[in-house]
Amino acid sequence: MDSLTHIVLGACIGEVFAGRQVGKKAMFWGALMQSLPDVDFVASFWMNPVNDLLAHRGFTHSFLFIVLVAPLFAMVAERWHRPHDISLKKWIIFFSVEMLVHILLDGLNAYGTGWFEPFSHQRVSFHLLFVADPLFSICPAIVFILLLVRRKDHPRRRKWVLLSFVVCGAYLCFGVVNKMVADRSVKSIAAAKGIQYERYFSTPTPLNNMLWYAVLEDSLGYHLAYRSVFDRQDTLSFHYFPRNKQYLELIDDMEDAHRLVRFSQGYYTIEKWDSTLVFNDLRFGQMIGWKYPNARFVFHYYLQKPDDNSLVIQRGRFRNWDKAAFLALLRRIRGR
Repeated sequence: MDSLTHIVLGACIGEVFAGRQVGKKAMFWGALMQSLPDVDFVASFWMNPVNDLLAHRGFTHSFLFIVLVAPLFAMVAERWHRPHDISLKKWIIFFSVEMLVHILLDGLNAYGTGWFEPFSHQRVSFHLLFVADPLFSICPAIVFILLLVRRKDHPRRRKWVLLSFVVCGAYLCFGVVNKMVADRSVKSIAAAKGIQYERYFSTPTPLNNMLWYAVLEDSLGYHLAYRSVFDRQDTLSFHYFPRNKQYLELIDDMEDAHRLVRFSQGYYTIEKWDSTLVFNDLRFGQMIGWKYPNARFVFHYYLQKPDDNSLVIQRGRFRNWDKAAFLALLRRIRGR
């Protein structure tokens, strides 16, 4: 998830664990520990873009990292706030829960999260939340502001926090239902069209969980489609993108290419843009793909110009967005 969501949700959790004992400082600890797994951003200062992609959401997002780090920070907090009536065990549970919530939320996105590092390089991606979803974040953000401005002994502080948890949980359940509805519809229409596929995934489009981007993989490429939970017609346009795996043979640095394939979990295409080979990771969707079915992909890596690949993930996420593109997204969410 985005950093703001981790901060406000972490602060809310901190209020529940230690707000009565240490006041608003509990919110600081909550925001800090909820954000701690993202300390891996420092790797970008010395790693090339490909290695940085694999380092992010790697070991610092693992269960082992939580086991190792939570007790250390708990001992610091326990000593810092003396005298108090919070046991070291409670501090450890508090900080473990914060980091666990972080990696669980990140596992709901498309990027892939290394829960089992360093024992397994398998990345977890449930494709349930877009990395920034205001409908998920708005309630804890409002509660966060209330907690900051209201006095620390206000009788409703915990009720506000619990309400934010209920709203977030309900939104996740709403997302699960929406994903099931969209998947069932896409697969049914694909079967009626005679489209055969070996692997399938769907992930929400930006800022919502009602319009879903679906990818059906066959031996040579991918059928892409967009399906809203409000669509009522039993028709759907699929657009095909060949994988072009043969282009890998033209790459000098095969090690980086193989790392990109691993990072993409095998969902990739390779295209020629003029004379440059470009690696696309399909999991992050297309640039305004709901409006332009043949649009380029958000994640694109210049295989023959690696020095031009700064901000690989972010640079295409909202490229070409304007009022018209946003209104087109809203119309597509509402259905045909």
